[in-house]
Amino acid sequence: MKYTLFLGCNIPARVKQYEVSAKAVLDQLGVEVVDVREFSCCGYPLKNMDLKTSLLFSARNLALAEKKELPLMILCQCCFGSLKKADHLLKTDSTLREEINGYLKKEGLYFQGNIEIKHFLTVLHKDIGISRLKEKISSKFKNLKIATHYGCHVLRPSDIVQFDNPVAPVLFDQLVTVTGAKSVDWPLKLECCGAPVRGVNDQLSMDLTEKKLNSGKVAGADFICVACPWCHLQFDSVQRTITQKQNSNHQLPSVVFPQLLGLAMGISKDALGMDQNQTAVGKLDAFLSQE
Repeated sequence: MKYTLFLGCNIPARVKQYEVSAKAVLDQLGVEVVDVREFSCCGYPLKNMDLKTSLLFSARNLALAEKKELPLMILCQCCFGSLKKADHLLKTDSTLREEINGYLKKEGLYFQGNIEIKHFLTVLHKDIGISRLKEKISSKFKNLKIATHYGCHVLRPSDIVQFDNPVAPVLFDQLVTVTGAKSVDWPLKLECCGAPVRGVNDQLSMDLTEKKLNSGKVAGADFICVACPWCHLQFDSVQRTITQKQNSNHQLPSVVFPQLLGLAMGISKDALGMDQNQTAVGKLDAFLSQE
């Protein structure tokens, strides 16, 4: 298996452990990834201010990926949503596609819309498959309860992203279960993490995050598990801010999914970048039991 890998902006700059752990897991699964140095911002931060410019950013990345003639794997859910939407709009609107390609022509690029765009979780679940993942597990988690956070952009709009049922998704939960951990049912599972309003209304952002953390904690979760750098930053660094500023103690450490999966596959904590998480995840491996 071979994919072009799109990291986006946040992962290389602020959530390096997501890239490190994902590559460690993929390498052990025999999956080859190709990095493209010319990749840039997916356009997500601009979409509510200037949609056409946002689409141009996305189209440029997609055109670069098309040159590799490989499926495109994306770790960030915001990037995934942006690139999937751009791909859809440009395929269905020939006038818009022609205009965008006019700009891309200056760089010798051209968007055709002929590659598959997949999220990292989809690659694990659909392309590699649950059975293959189970074969790679060397030690399962025991008595570990996980609150899975799906995130918004991987689920909606469902007819475009085509990831899972937006109302009752199960894909992420099934992947967590592979590790031996239990995915708990919690009321705010599908609610926003609060990241989109951070920097605009920080109090609202923290309130949304705190409510989610409290919901997961009350449901009995030991950790919250994510597959998006924006969401991880919210549950990791912002959680520390909430604890300090609001004198709350809903401590629910955040772990990115390849870190959870990697530990169960026998990959070392150092190789998974566990020390880069700001909330304490050092006790996670204490739940492991040898097969």
